[in-house]
Amino acid sequence: MKDFMFIFYNNTNAPAPTPDQMQANMQLWMAWVEKLKAADIWVSGEALMPGGKMVKGPKAIVTDGPFAESKEIVGGYFVVKADTIEKATQIAKECPDLPQNGVVEVREVMKF
Repeated sequence: MKDFMFIFYNNTNAPAPTPDQMQANMQLWMAWVEKLKAADIWVSGEALMPGGKMVKGPKAIVTDGPFAESKEIVGGYFVVKADTIEKATQIAKECPDLPQNGVVEVREVMKF
């Protein structure tokens, strides 16, 4: 099996969820992680804190990011095992954030 990274994008234009909605969503995420672990295809994953720094170009210029004008920001990632990108994409379709216009980018991890 190959490793695939799921990169989760959050919609910055979406209305802020209530605490109850956040709790319900977190339960969906935890259930999904447990399902992936039970299927022995979970490798790793974490949520990311909002904000951060960006380092760009040959002068290594540091700026704050992600930027307020961004419509989507990376909110976290998973690494899962699958035979093909098509199978990995099928797994990604179970992401709990998709009903709230979330986005999952599926990429194969290149092995060196």
